[in-house]
Amino acid sequence: MTLSTIDEPQRKAAKVAGFAFLFAMAIVVIANYGINFRLIIPGNAVDTARNIVAHETLFRINIACNLIYVVTVVVLLAALYVILKPVNRTLALVAAFCRLVLTLMWGVTALNALSALRLLGDAAYLPVFNADQLQSLARLHLAASWDAYYVGLPFWGLASTVCSYLWFKSRYIPRALAAFGVISSAWCVICAFAFIVFPHFDVMVGLSWFDVPMVIFEIALGLWLLIKGLRPVGIADRGANVVEPLM
Repeated sequence: MTLSTIDEPQRKAAKVAGFAFLFAMAIVVIANYGINFRLIIPGNAVDTARNIVAHETLFRINIACNLIYVVTVVVLLAALYVILKPVNRTLALVAAFCRLVLTLMWGVTALNALSALRLLGDAAYLPVFNADQLQSLARLHLAASWDAYYVGLPFWGLASTVCSYLWFKSRYIPRALAAFGVISSAWCVICAFAFIVFPHFDVMVGLSWFDVPMVIFEIALGLWLLIKGLRPVGIADRGANVVEPLM
C-alpha cells in the first residue's frame, strides 16, 4: 500500500484517534481543574487532608478519571499506530512505546492517590502515627504524583514529536499543522528534560509553557481527524500542482 492510498482501517482509526485525543484532554481538565485543584492546597498538608476526607467520593472520581485516561491513551496509541504504520513502521512503534510509558506514569499517579487516601483512612495499623505525620505522608504521596507526571512528560513529548514527523512526511494532515506539532512537541521534550536536570527551570519558563503548545496541537489534530479525517497524498499534490490557465 502506498501513502496515496488510505484503506478503511486507517480511516476508522483516524476517527477513533480524533475522538481519543479530545476525550483524553477532557478527562484531564475534569480531573485537574474540576477536582485536584479544588481539593489539593499547595504547601498545606492539613487543609488538603481535610478536603480529601470531606470529599472522599469526589477524590475517588479523580482516581477513576486517571484510570479512564490510561485506557483512552492506550486506544489512542493503537489507533495512531494503525494510521502511521505505512509511513514508517519502526518510528510508529517507537511513538507507541513512548506513549505507553506515559500511561504507566498515570497509573502510578492513581496508585499514589489511593495510597494517600489509605493514609487518611481508619485502618487498624494507622494509630501508631499521629495525625500530623499521616497528613504529611499523604501530601507526600500526592506530590509524588506530580513527579510521575514530569517523568512521563518527555515520553509524551517524544511520542508526539515522532508522530508529528510522520504526519508531516505522510501529508495525511496539512503540513503546517504537522510542522507546528513537531516544533511544539520538541519544545516540550526540551523543557521536560531541562526541568528534571535543573529543578528551578520553571522560574525561567513557566510550567504551563512546557506542554500547552503541544496540547493545543493535539486538540487541533483531534478536531481535524474527527471532522476531516485523512487525506491521500495525491489530493494535496494535485492541489499544489494546479496551473492556472493564462487569460
